[in-house]
Amino acid sequence: MFTTILVPTDGSAGAEATIDHALELGRTYEAEIHSLYVVETGGTPAELAADDREELYAPSERRGREATIRITDVAEENDLQAAREVREGVPHRTILEYVDEQAVDMIVMGTHGRTGADRARLGSTTERVLALSDVPVLSVRLTDDGDTPAPAYDRIVIPTDGSDAADRAAENALEIAEKYDASVNVVYVVDTTTYDLEDAPRSIVGLLKEGGENATETVAEMADERGLEATTAIRRGVPAEKLLEYASTVDADLVAMGTRGRAVGSGQLLGSTTARVVRRSPIPVLTSN
Repeated sequence: MFTTILVPTDGSAGAEATIDHALELGRTYEAEIHSLYVVETGGTPAELAADDREELYAPSERRGREATIRITDVAEENDLQAAREVREGVPHRTILEYVDEQAVDMIVMGTHGRTGADRARLGSTTERVLALSDVPVLSVRLTDDGDTPAPAYDRIVIPTDGSDAADRAAENALEIAEKYDASVNVVYVVDTTTYDLEDAPRSIVGLLKEGGENATETVAEMADERGLEATTAIRRGVPAEKLLEYASTVDADLVAMGTRGRAVGSGQLLGSTTARVVRRSPIPVLTSN
């Protein structure tokens, strides 16, 4: 299913975690690994002379070459085909353009970069890619020292709200679960921030639970079609908190969810629940639009 995996990199030590996950999936799917470094030029003055422009971006260009060469070298050491490129532009746009040009079918990237302004910028880039990408994005929590657990996909949590995006996320998650013979845990959270369930009529509470049961059973049936067993659960509370709590309870290795659900968002670029899970999750999150 995944034949071309893209690793956008900022060259930081912590980004090694994304490389590990890309290589793990690359070996499993015999996929080609692409690495891309984007020299951000969006704020460059139009009147800047060519020589000054070259001098301004030379350190970033050099860093990009080193970062992408490191990824391709490791990929080739693992007998995987690899390609690399350094481009100039607005990072999230350039990444998505590359995805279209190279027929990339998965992006693996970190949820933060180096420190300070660089970290905020990469965080913004990742969030925009997650929201706008037409292909699945695996976001990996990065650390400054690169000390992260080895990739594993033995226990997968699939949050669902019955939306089309959630179903697409489930399909991608079940594809991985089938490859790794993983256990599948499907969960629906009745959002208590939207409904005051203490005062709500029983009929409303019943409908919400019934909707959750239908949504989780749909994914369980999708799992059964692949020969996978799925455990279903209904939780009640603040969605992001309950999803992260549930993932911790089942000792999950991966959370897979849609970026656009049924609920009205909070005005953030990503759906509010997905955004909060991606930002706070200690384990990788696979998102699908």
